Amino acid sequence: MARKPARMYTTVRGQPYTRREYMGGVPGHRIAQFRTGTPSDDYPVQLSLCVKERCQIRSIALEAARVTANKVLSKKIGVANFYFRMRVYPHNVLRENKQATGAGADRVSDGMRRAFGKPVGTAARVEPGQPVFTVWTYPQYFKTAKDALRKAGMKIPSPTRIVTEKGEHLVS
Repeated sequence: MARKPARMYTTVRGQPYTRREYMGGVPGHRIAQFRTGTPSDDYPVQLSLCVKERCQIRSIALEAARVTANKVLSKKIGVANFYFRMRVYPHNVLRENKQATGAGADRVSDGMRRAFGKPVGTAARVEPGQPVFTVWTYPQYFKTAKDALRKAGMKIPSPTRIVTEKGEHLVS
């Protein structure tokens, strides 16, 4: 069965559904790595990609954004000159009431009766101003890191902004 469009899951409705020990068959998150680059304490520049609106970000979208940013950073800066970290975790389990379609579907499907839904994926709930990704790097790579976060922000279902938390004199 095909995946539903992401717009079905971006709005935050109801209580978070996170207790996996009571559910069977929850698919794992699709995120390969949460941290890339070289961790160090002496990076003078810190950039964060923050969301502007409350939303849910599916694990697939988080992985796509991570891959995009990591590719730009690795190719243009080099792995030794940055540290990239994902700051959210997809705890919330998404459910879907799958409907049968086609000939004879009315005899197979129950419609809205007992429509709790089966787990189909996971998402991270984020609040306005919450950082999703953070990059630590050197001043000469500021513009490249900013561009990498901008490209990652294109994959997020909320408007985003880039916040410079250290090295404010570098903002351009």
